[in-house]
Amino acid sequence: MAMMRLRREDPRVVGSFRLHRRLGAGGMGVVYLGSDRRGQRVALKVIRPDLAEDQEFRSRFAREVSAARRIRGGCTARLVAADLEADRPWFATQYVPGPSLHDRVAGDGLLSAAETAAVGAALSEGLVAVHEAGVVHRDLKPSNILLSPKGPRIIDFGIAWATGASTLTHVGTAVGSPGFLAPEQVRGAAVTPATDVFSLGATLAYAATGDSPFGHGSSEVMLYRVVHEEPQLHGVPDALAPLLRACLAKDPDERPSTLQLSMRLKEIAAREAQGLPELRPPVQRERTEEELPSERRTARYTERTTQGRPTGTGTGSPTSRERMARQRAPHTGGSRPPRSRGGASTGGRPASRPGTRTRTRTTSTGRRPANPRLLRQRIFVFVVVTLVVALGITVAQGLRG
Repeated sequence: MAMMRLRREDPRVVGSFRLHRRLGAGGMGVVYLGSDRRGQRVALKVIRPDLAEDQEFRSRFAREVSAARRIRGGCTARLVAADLEADRPWFATQYVPGPSLHDRVAGDGLLSAAETAAVGAALSEGLVAVHEAGVVHRDLKPSNILLSPKGPRIIDFGIAWATGASTLTHVGTAVGSPGFLAPEQVRGAAVTPATDVFSLGATLAYAATGDSPFGHGSSEVMLYRVVHEEPQLHGVPDALAPLLRACLAKDPDERPSTLQLSMRLKEIAAREAQGLPELRPPVQRERTEEELPSERRTARYTERTTQGRPTGTGTGSPTSRERMARQRAPHTGGSRPPRSRGGASTGGRPASRPGTRTRTRTTSTGRRPANPRLLRQRIFVFVVVTLVVALGITVAQGLRG
């Protein structure tokens, strides 16, 4: 964060804190770098003199202090001290070293997909704690996010408000920053945690592209685009674009929750850091005949052999009983005539009817399938013989001993 020397009109001591540098100035007041007697550094915000007499601004300042006191977690700067009754109300929070997200992008360039997802995951996890305290930030934007060595921090709860409150301070005037406001804020509807999700989506789009997803223009133009036009996410990495588009949905109910957003961004950050492609469910393929269990192969074989058999006295290939009866029946032509490969006799027996196909049952390997019953009998005999041989060897060894 850029620091500037104190100006002549700046105070040197506020409360028990000595001021050293200017950290910045905003619509509500000036932020100073100060320290207490123990050397603890703080960021101390003092309300502007011309606003100190304005009851509305005093109320907003009191809300910021109240919000900072209720929030527990590492996502925000810890409140150290405050004085709301002073001629110029002030409060001090733990100093967070590091540039804002806005300055980081402007000075060092765009964040990669992995960096954007990591920052977004930490911020969305922090917003969980903010919302659990019953607070909605309402002005989440790149300049209100500090990138400290210990992770990003959310600052400036000056317009934070309880969940469900309206966003209008005056008729037709929305509080917040155009380009990062949610549509419900522009309309003056009640704010919810989904309001911060929208602003976080716009902020992450800025981190990845260096621009607001609603472009540039006057406040009126920007607010119109937020309400009526779709966000422009050109340049956003493919891994992040679908999730950010969901965050920027016009309907608050269609946006993901902060918890869902945190989990999803953590997955994207881990995958992008390792350079892994997005995981997709494997395509299910049908197993071949050889890969099927023996029971399934037997059932499929039975199903294939029974297809096409006549169920009554109709035409078709002869059954096994009919073939056996024909083989046993005496032939009138003396010696038994030879059979053709198709199964029809060439002698006194009548040939198969024309148009009738003889089914040759084979497996996928081209061999005739084994009879399951015969296969079981062979396995049983093999096991019995093996046991008898083993027993004989044992008895012989015992007799020798």
